[in-house]
Amino acid sequence: MKLDVPTYLHRVDIAHDMTLAVTMAGEGPLVVLVHGFPESWFSWRHQFRPLVEAGYRVAALHVRGYGNSSRPDAPQAYAITEHAKDIAAVIRSLSPEGAVVIGHDWGSMQVQAAALMFPDLLRGMVTLSVPSTFPPERRPTEIWADIYKDTLFYQAYFQTPGVAEAEFEPDIERFLRLFFLSLSAEGDRHNNALLRPFGSRTLLDGLPERDSLPEWLSQEELDFYVAEFAANGLRGPLKRYRNPDLDWERLRPYSDRTIDMPALFIGGALDPTRWFVPGIDRYADPVPRLSDLRGIHILENAGHWVQQESPSQVNRLLLQFLQTVSPKDG
Repeated sequence: MKLDVPTYLHRVDIAHDMTLAVTMAGEGPLVVLVHGFPESWFSWRHQFRPLVEAGYRVAALHVRGYGNSSRPDAPQAYAITEHAKDIAAVIRSLSPEGAVVIGHDWGSMQVQAAALMFPDLLRGMVTLSVPSTFPPERRPTEIWADIYKDTLFYQAYFQTPGVAEAEFEPDIERFLRLFFLSLSAEGDRHNNALLRPFGSRTLLDGLPERDSLPEWLSQEELDFYVAEFAANGLRGPLKRYRNPDLDWERLRPYSDRTIDMPALFIGGALDPTRWFVPGIDRYADPVPRLSDLRGIHILENAGHWVQQESPSQVNRLLLQFLQTVSPKDG
């Protein structure tokens, strides 16, 4: 599926026979886009033209395990620190003086890790949907065991290799349709794919089925996603979820550090991820770790897929933020 600006594929060779693919467009200061799950570089399709027309060079990463990037076998290859190194490698390849980096979902977590590990390479940081907080004192799996005793938490469900793959891969279109709808503003916050009722054995059963797609997603766009995952499967993307305690351990040296480059947070007011910790609104204070915050924007009538659900608002906020970061720093 073609975008409304010319694009080309760039490849970055990194260690251990790994190659990262990047969809590129435009000229000017570098802006790197990092997608989440279950997404693609294509998740940024609405951001390419506005950024290019504003004079930026856009680089949408195919996160390892996705698209045209390498798909290593070992689950540890998908640790958050490896993704942070990927972002650094892309920036060094394209703009050694640095870049503004924008992440969504897991991409936000990867961008935050890169900001901690490689602060000299990130001249600005935008996170969508996922807050910038300090790490917990305990391992994530220990916390899950305490707070999700009576529910099936999606990240816990993804831990055992082969389980989620067996549910999703036989009908990838159904998985994507239900997952996208469930976490969007058109989904039911109280009946979504993140937290399933006690006794549930699968993630999708019991979610409301409907024939129509969300307003923000066309059949042609869904078909693009389906083709991407049908070609490579979901094993690589799901391995990102199988490192919670390893991520926690590897980032312990940075536990007390703040993120000090110019930063922006954008979330959807109806995003179910803001409530997946029982009794806590994760957007009540989404940026305690950011020391140079340029704004918090919670968009009404948007869910988790905020840059796809509310592209005009997101694009306006991104361009305003980029104007606060001088071109030499971009």
